[in-house]
Amino acid sequence: MTEEVLRRKRNGGRAGHATRRGKAAIEQMPWRLPVNLDRPIEPLTAEGVQAVHEAAMFILEDIGIEFLNHEALDILRDAGCTVQGENVRMGRDFVMEMLGRAPKQWTITPRNPERQITIGGDHILFGNVSSPPNYWDMATGRKLSGTREMCRDLLKLSQYFNCIHFIGGYPVEPVDVHASVRHLDVLYDTLTLTDKVAHAYSLGKERVEDVMEMVRIAGGHTHEEFDASPKMFTNINSTSPLKHDIPMLDGWIRLARRGQGLVVTPFTLAGAMAPVTMAGAVAQSLAEGLCAIALAQWIRPGAPCAIGTFTSNVDMKSGAPAFGTPEYMRATQMTGQLARFYGLPMRSSGVCAANVPDGQAMWETSHSLWAAVQSGTHMVYHAAGWLEGGLIASPEKFVMDCEVLQQIQRYMEPATFATTPEDLALEAIREVGPGGHFFGIQHTQDRYEKAFYQPFLSDWRNYEAWDIAGAVWTHERAHGIYRQIMAEFEAPPMDVAIHDELLAFVSRRKAEGGAPTDF
Repeated sequence: MTEEVLRRKRNGGRAGHATRRGKAAIEQMPWRLPVNLDRPIEPLTAEGVQAVHEAAMFILEDIGIEFLNHEALDILRDAGCTVQGENVRMGRDFVMEMLGRAPKQWTITPRNPERQITIGGDHILFGNVSSPPNYWDMATGRKLSGTREMCRDLLKLSQYFNCIHFIGGYPVEPVDVHASVRHLDVLYDTLTLTDKVAHAYSLGKERVEDVMEMVRIAGGHTHEEFDASPKMFTNINSTSPLKHDIPMLDGWIRLARRGQGLVVTPFTLAGAMAPVTMAGAVAQSLAEGLCAIALAQWIRPGAPCAIGTFTSNVDMKSGAPAFGTPEYMRATQMTGQLARFYGLPMRSSGVCAANVPDGQAMWETSHSLWAAVQSGTHMVYHAAGWLEGGLIASPEKFVMDCEVLQQIQRYMEPATFATTPEDLALEAIREVGPGGHFFGIQHTQDRYEKAFYQPFLSDWRNYEAWDIAGAVWTHERAHGIYRQIMAEFEAPPMDVAIHDELLAFVSRRKAEGGAPTDF
């Protein structure tokens, strides 16, 4: 590759901008990284935090975690951990030393550097739904297996909405694309339909290596530039209770070596895969997550890591998972306390168990989203579009959730709690006096356009006006907005040379057979 071609490719990859549209489907808030200035809710006392910490350390020191990946076992054996078969026990001094290497805050830069995100600090960022195998929308009214077209539509929504800051996994699993090449097609769609931070599934060597190379190409980076700072991330789940599998650890190790973003999220359902008590479930979840972070820090000191929580409970009558419950909220808040104790950024989720975008879907999702706010979460997975405990993705639910996300972002803006003389408005109160109104005074006229949050989906008319206008329910309005966004969507620009190189890579890897499906 000549120096001139490399220069053009790099500049093209970094010059992308947010999607340009003529007529906007909705008026939405601008792209921004929300800052959460609220004090976190801390249900645990200082003694409670220490008790949960001690429990997590006991699990790591005395019970151990199974690492099924032989390379991980060799690395941890060299690090001085006690390895017996696949069981690994690690002392608290080693664990705490490794956690001390992890940065409290880090950034990820996608192909459009204007979409760079910061993980940690006071930031709270929202990602799209990821990984459901099924899809529901009003056009069909049925639960259907995911397709590439459905996946592309959800990626378009993810790009369109400014309150979505990163792309998680596949927003719906396109089962019409063979599993050996699915990652190639979906990452191609992700990198061409969006310019936001992308994710790699850690499902074996080939998938992770392919995604890293595709992200590198899309960003116009040299290999050295790619390795210098995070350009993408992965999320792995432990196989609760107390186990990490082969392919996820393989991807974790590869991404750690190249300095990319690492999020570990144990999936601990209290009463099934974890103790029925929330303190026990949180302690187990922490142990399963901390050992993976310790592994990453031994491989590459300072590797960008975050601890995730997916601790909820099951319905003890049926065994089905429940989300957005009081127990889920408390577990998220408790994990937030421990994440701060360890100095780690945190990931949680916006989730529900509802099967369609109805009232249950919204109250359970809102509970989980507010738990994220209250816990000091930095990355919120599945913040828009999630149904049926992660088995269904829905565009209507996606639009409805984005209304909630915008309201949360508005709630966090300093303007909503400013106390300057202009905000206290004493002269305006004097002017109006007893019994008057504030509609027509200058203080109101100067501010009314931006004084309050303006919804794009909520209908604030009274019943009679709503009925005369067609009595359209919320999910029906959401469907109309979704269809309008699809009709008007324009993909963000990509340099032609970069696009050609990306497409050539995908074609070559497909010709080679893609990735094995028996991991």
